[in-house]
Amino acid sequence: MTKILSFTFNPVQENTFIVYDEDSREAIIFDPGCFSTAEEQALVAAIDERELKPVKLINTHCHFDHIYGNAFVASQYGLELGVHPLEVQVMEIASLALSRYGLPPMTPSPKPGYFINEGDEIKLGEATFEALFCPGHSPGSLCFLNRAEGYVIAGDVLFDGSIGRTDLPFCDHEALIGSILTKLMPLPDETVVYPGHGGPTTIGKERTSNPWLS
Repeated sequence: MTKILSFTFNPVQENTFIVYDEDSREAIIFDPGCFSTAEEQALVAAIDERELKPVKLINTHCHFDHIYGNAFVASQYGLELGVHPLEVQVMEIASLALSRYGLPPMTPSPKPGYFINEGDEIKLGEATFEALFCPGHSPGSLCFLNRAEGYVIAGDVLFDGSIGRTDLPFCDHEALIGSILTKLMPLPDETVVYPGHGGPTTIGKERTSNPWLS
């Protein structure tokens, strides 16, 4: 079985997730958004307290708020970065978005060490995560489905009562709606969605009450 640790980091209030296998103590760090030394220390403390072994660094997509801590995590734990290949172009302009929000520059993210595509399986101990290609909010957005345990790490594709914004470079509103309807809505109602901002929700709740999907 896996457990999930959630952190809300940086001025954009982005959710960073550490998912770990209870038996092996191996962990995946999804979307490290740690912005300050204090946030970096909080991430490390949570890992150390539980004696976890980070084995993968993965971005659901590469907007700046989700990659602020990539360089730190990669260096701290000697990890290569995994992303969808279409996110390289997004990563390359991430620093430009910082000035738009009046935020200080960040240490550039390392380049991807490997790519993740639709249908790829990510192993974590005995658990398996299926990569779901969900473009729209970003061209290479990925969601990671743990089908056996009934949850999905959804990045900025689907939120509690909302969806990812599509007014940024490389966004596509119709593609986002299509991704949600074809990749996420077919999942069981009880599937828990862990989004990139805000609290968790379920597929059933979003199917019946999300105004963007009606």
